[in-house]
Amino acid sequence: MPAAGAVRLVRDFVNTYEPQVGAEELTTPEQLREWLAQRQLLAPGARLRPADLATAVTVREGLRSVLRAHAGHPADPAALAALNQALAPVRPAFTADGYHLVAAGGPAFDRALAGLIDAVRQATEDGTWTRLKVCERDTCRWAFYDDSRNRVRRWCSMAGCGNHVKMRRAYTARTRRRQGEQDATPPAT
Repeated sequence: MPAAGAVRLVRDFVNTYEPQVGAEELTTPEQLREWLAQRQLLAPGARLRPADLATAVTVREGLRSVLRAHAGHPADPAALAALNQALAPVRPAFTADGYHLVAAGGPAFDRALAGLIDAVRQATEDGTWTRLKVCERDTCRWAFYDDSRNRVRRWCSMAGCGNHVKMRRAYTARTRRRQGEQDATPPAT
């Protein structure tokens, strides 16, 4: 089952930065505007400020920390605190059908941010939110959708990161075993 709809939006947002290679898609307010407009979260002509870009990066890295917790690792408390502070302009709005997250104020970026965070609400409600994780490989941290039956996938790619981690663990185990054998060998007389 591939990632769909709301959870894909959040995954793609988190993946606007690729830690493994330091590739950042959102380096200017204009790039952020384009990314949000392509996903119908913002009007194409909307003006964004450098502060909006800084908030978007804070939200992205806070979400990455949450997804790290989904993978069974501790979340960064500072990233979570910054995420919660950045989400101050977002509030629930109730309708006859339930509720949605909306901007408390009027700036275009706040509405886009509310739309992005509403995707988290939707993913939570449809049961896909906890399947969104980040790769266990320390240098990667790429967000992926865990479509495994038992929800225990740990790497963005078994062929890439999973293979690398497993090979490194095997090498470490062999090295320790050899070291143990050398330590156990009595000195030659």
